[in-house]
Parts: sequence; C-alpha cells; structure tokens
Amino acid sequence: MRLEGSGLICVRGGREVFSGLGFAVGGGEALLVTGRNGAGKSSLLRMVAGLVRTAAGRLALDGGDPEKTIAEQAHYLGHHDALKPTLTVAENLAFWASYLGGTEPPQAALAAVGLAALAGLPAAYLSAGQQRRLSIARLVASPRPIWLLDEPTAALDREAQDILTNLMRAQLSGGGLIVAAAHGPIGLERARELRLGAAA
Repeated sequence: MRLEGSGLICVRGGREVFSGLGFAVGGGEALLVTGRNGAGKSSLLRMVAGLVRTAAGRLALDGGDPEKTIAEQAHYLGHHDALKPTLTVAENLAFWASYLGGTEPPQAALAAVGLAALAGLPAAYLSAGQQRRLSIARLVASPRPIWLLDEPTAALDREAQDILTNLMRAQLSGGGLIVAAAHGPIGLERARELRLGAAA
C-alpha cells in the first residue's frame, strides 16, 4: 500500500495555506508532518481525510480497496474528541464502532487503552486525557489501514503516550501507515519528516 500526494494546493478562507506539496508514505511507514502554527499540518491531514477540499493536485492510494475512497480507508483523529457526554464510555465507543464499521469488540478496544474499568461511566466524567484515550480506542475498534493523527499525544500522560506508541507500532507492523501532525516526537523513532514552511 502507498499513499501519495502531488502538487497539492490548499486554500482556506481565501488564503493559500500551502502549494505544490508532495509526499509519499507506504505500508509499514510513518510520516511526521511538522511546521509552525498555521503552516497547514492539520489542513493536510483533513485534506487526506476528505474533510477539506483540494484546490489543486492529486491524492492517490495504491494497494488499497479500489471500491472505497481514501477517506473510507482512513481514521482521522483530530483535536476534538467527538464524544457524547451523557453516553457511557462503552456506549460512545459502540456508537463509533458501528458508524465506522468496526469489527473488534468495544470492550477489547477499551482494555487496549486502559479504560475497561470505566466502561459504565458517563463520558462527561472523564478527564481530558481519558477522553483522548477513548478517541484512540476508535482506532482499535474499527481497524483501517490509514491513520491520520493530529497532535495525537495532546493531553496524554506518559503511560497513555506509551499505550499510543505501542498501538502505532502495531499498526505499522501490520502493514498500515500513519501520517501524524505534531510539533515534536510522537514515539516513532523511524518516522520520516515532512516539514511545512508556510507562514502562519
């Protein structure tokens, strides 16, 4: 599997965020997108996820499911955790697993991120770090070959960062690929870097 972008131009609110951007990342590889605030890191991930229109250029996935779009084969983990506060931890994950076509038992996904004991607790009572863990559980509950992670370690303590690192390594070892936007290391030593240089 290989995800490629070529000649990409992103325009947001009438402003050109980046232009002529190209990248390639294959199965088993991670690409770390870096750059100052406003350089377009989040916009690039959202573009791949189908949430931001491509003003010009081309995105292509070789080796994926030809019957599905790139977005349908990708997980996008953004800044917001998209949780229903009145639903329990387990109910939130069950909703997302059903919506995303999950194949793994929600309880197993909660255990993978250290939230099994909180399954019956309303999401409103979770700390910011626990909410982030619950969002990460979606990656486990609904396996997809492409992970698009925007500042994935935000709000996570060291233990949770280690859990995420192990999950990312499992994704790569299984042939999946990761594109992550971050201001610093995310625990993947062999990740290649794509630095965006547009001004804020």
